[in-house]
Amino acid sequence: MSGLIGKKVGMTSIFDENGKNIPCTVVEAGPCVVTQVRTEEVDGYNALQLGFDDKAEKRANKAEVGNFKKAGSSTKKKVVEFRDFEGEHKLGDTVNVDVFKEGEFVDVSATSKGKGFQGVVKRHGFAGVGQATHGQHNRLRAPGSIGAASYPARVFKGMKMAGRMGGTRVTVQNLRVLKVVPEKNLIVLKGCVPGHKNAYITIEK
Repeated sequence: MSGLIGKKVGMTSIFDENGKNIPCTVVEAGPCVVTQVRTEEVDGYNALQLGFDDKAEKRANKAEVGNFKKAGSSTKKKVVEFRDFEGEHKLGDTVNVDVFKEGEFVDVSATSKGKGFQGVVKRHGFAGVGQATHGQHNRLRAPGSIGAASYPARVFKGMKMAGRMGGTRVTVQNLRVLKVVPEKNLIVLKGCVPGHKNAYITIEK
């Protein structure tokens, strides 16, 4: 699957040809450098390792520095492998945003925003008590019974309860590419993508 590493710029909205306002996310995608080429004969699978966004050489270990120098590239912050990449690419090649075309559908992966410790209404969409009558006191957003009694005398694993929310790897599938701006390495995707502003994301088609 062909893809790119990018950075989330932020959200905006554009109008389509029918005058409908469409919410969209602007992503700075690439240029990415091919830092390693995986082959079936050597590694057992075909893939391209891409690097994105420069960082100081002193912030990389010796193995990383050697790997990037072999590719003739500066040290990169983010490195991701893409399996079965379309087309022929050699070590040190640059992959740009023009691998995507307007109208295509892509999958976007990133780490979602961390939201801290949240209750069941926000975390799992519970309705709460609903009616604030019959002596209900501060129970509007409570989880209610969790099902345990003298038997089985424990709470089953996986029970939906309050806890830490967000900060996990999330993939949003089938986002339409609304616009590609090659001269600025930008791609505009319909809808929202996970992560905060300036978060690293991977885009695959």
